[in-house]
Amino acid sequence: MSESRILLPTPGESMLRTHERILQAGEIVPVELPGGVPAWIAVSHRAVSEVLDDKVFPKHHSRCPALHDGTIAADWPMRPLTDAEHMLNQDGAAHRRLRQTINKAFTPARVAAMEPRIQQIADELIDSFPAGDEIDLIANYTTPLPVRVICELFGVPIDEQSQLKNWTLTIVSATATGAETQAAMMAMSGYFAELLQRKRAEPGDDLTSALLAANTDNELTEEELISMLWLVIVAGHETTVHLLGSAVVALREFPEQLARAQAENRWADVVEEALRYRSSVVGALMRYPQTDVTVAGVDIPAGSMIIWHGGVGRDPLKYPDAGTFDIDHDHKDQLAFGRGPHFCLGAPLARLESRIALSTLFTRYPGLTLAVDPKDIEYTVQIPTVGPVTLPVRLGSAE
Repeated sequence: MSESRILLPTPGESMLRTHERILQAGEIVPVELPGGVPAWIAVSHRAVSEVLDDKVFPKHHSRCPALHDGTIAADWPMRPLTDAEHMLNQDGAAHRRLRQTINKAFTPARVAAMEPRIQQIADELIDSFPAGDEIDLIANYTTPLPVRVICELFGVPIDEQSQLKNWTLTIVSATATGAETQAAMMAMSGYFAELLQRKRAEPGDDLTSALLAANTDNELTEEELISMLWLVIVAGHETTVHLLGSAVVALREFPEQLARAQAENRWADVVEEALRYRSSVVGALMRYPQTDVTVAGVDIPAGSMIIWHGGVGRDPLKYPDAGTFDIDHDHKDQLAFGRGPHFCLGAPLARLESRIALSTLFTRYPGLTLAVDPKDIEYTVQIPTVGPVTLPVRLGSAE
């Protein structure tokens, strides 16, 4: 492996720092994934825009010879992410068939109708903060809120939600073994099979029941339904958990922006700027060019693994003052949720719950500050996403 490849993760280095180096290393950067697997990360606006062309860079694992010819080990820990036959890894008609079914259930109206319940969950969590001025915001707020929202949306009982979170953490971990990720994937799939059976027997006002009802015409298989639930529930909370944590850090690092958001009710702009400034998605999996290609001036061999960085908004070639958190930045060409047929299904929900979560937190505790130097914050060791593991804050006086 060429020494020019950045190790992902890099031993002894924070994942946040590693990704800062990646963002500074070029427009498309060679990296080495766990297990010594070579890949590329597209990071500039130009490179990501090119890689998001589904016709040139398809997503199905069959397009990557190394995953099938023995080059990459059968027990490679990332196979649950690359080899899964869910919607995110499909192309063309196969993707459209799956997407149109979930679109019938996951409607904008259903998402909008969640606003009162999301507000209620945010208030309940803040009301339940442990006694004392200092708390861990990740454990007490930014993790349970997205988990509860997506699980309630799909009809997962509250006493079963923590197990889903634990399985997710194993599957996306960059340090778990192949056996551990495969076991977590199997356990999670078994849970979703059982959840589907429950909803068939007793349908409710939830998206799992709506998905089953919407499947009448398309006849998705049981395996496809399970994969659909896996994708939307995992992606529906993991990215938002980390986005919220990083947004709080940014607002405290740029207190004048927090003051403006509070004074002008600019929370929707805060969310867009958080997506631009420090997207939680740092390794959107996976695309495979079918011929030798040139991306942003760099030659990439056919069949290579290419992931793209949600931090495209930090591209100084595209955004003036890219390293400054400023809610007045232009967000019209936001790529944090992708583009085209694979544009993130959950983008409206992520934006809604992030706006509510941040506005409620800083309205209830307007003087909230970090209880740790930002340089000392520990970040997750994962390939697809990154965010604080813990976030000690001092709440200050409640309003």
